[in-house]
Amino acid sequence: MNTIHERNLYDTNAPNKSTGIINGESSNVLNWDDVRFKWAYPMYKNMLANFWIPSEINMANDLRQWKELSSKEQDSFKKIIGLLAFLDSIQTDYSAKVADYLTDSSLTALMQVLSFQEVVHNQSYSYVLSSLVDKQEQDEIFEYWKHDEILLERNAFIAEGYKKFTEEKTVDSFLRSIVYDVVLEGLFFYAGFAFFYNLARNQKMVSTSTMINYINRDEQLHVNLFVHIFKEVLDENPSYNTDEIYEFVTNTFKEAAELEIKWGHYIIGDHFEGLSMEDIDAYIKFMANKRCKELGAEKPFKGYSKNPLKWIKAYKDVNSGKSDFFEQKSRQYTKVDYQDNGFDDL
Repeated sequence: MNTIHERNLYDTNAPNKSTGIINGESSNVLNWDDVRFKWAYPMYKNMLANFWIPSEINMANDLRQWKELSSKEQDSFKKIIGLLAFLDSIQTDYSAKVADYLTDSSLTALMQVLSFQEVVHNQSYSYVLSSLVDKQEQDEIFEYWKHDEILLERNAFIAEGYKKFTEEKTVDSFLRSIVYDVVLEGLFFYAGFAFFYNLARNQKMVSTSTMINYINRDEQLHVNLFVHIFKEVLDENPSYNTDEIYEFVTNTFKEAAELEIKWGHYIIGDHFEGLSMEDIDAYIKFMANKRCKELGAEKPFKGYSKNPLKWIKAYKDVNSGKSDFFEQKSRQYTKVDYQDNGFDDL
């Protein structure tokens, strides 16, 4: 059956442990010690361990440095923040829609945590801007995506990919929407992230870059979650595990990388010390290859197997302790082993 059905609020005749990730039977009662997927509970604990709020980060130094940035740095800073606000806003809504069709209560719970984290990300963009510019300019920045042609083009790419799933609830549209999700969270942020990390590399706007680093770390977990869901759906629905879906993954990431490179040239160019467009192009292609490999598809670009921006200190280890980016001042919260499951820690 190609159609996927919305999850029941509860079902007294179904088991607590779901019989399927979509179109399965489940009571919709969550018992973390009796779930279908062993990776779900460890991921939940990792997502909780990553908890942070924007007000933890003192913006005083960034406010002082803001006036010292060049006009080009300020312009890129504001437009990238405007882009991130758009992407995380639609991501919040998309993840909530996905949750309605997951018939596994543990994955529904993970999606709710993910949605909450996206809301926190949006709060962080407002927090950064309110620390640096007046309300009128902040409002203008949040309007950029409606009028900037380059932004409109790349945002429409994601929005249209999501829209098909919202209009047509099928296994195929669901799988394809997940690919667009991994593009959004695993590729479309990355030129912007590189810009902020390069500022911090030059001891500029370190507080903002710390916040971006926390967002980056959250997004890596989100990518991991959606990659798991993509693979589990294909495993449970083998008729969809075809060359066609993997070709779609490769082709989608190729097009997405070209859009991200175009955005990179537009918003960054060769204007900033230590950040060349040659390296940005290679970095985006490297990330596109990495995401396709994670989804089990062929890489869209030959070569590009190594990260050309070695200086980027993004959190690649999602279990690492919380620390202020570049300053590395420990802010340790409780951390858990990704392989840990059950309730031994309670």
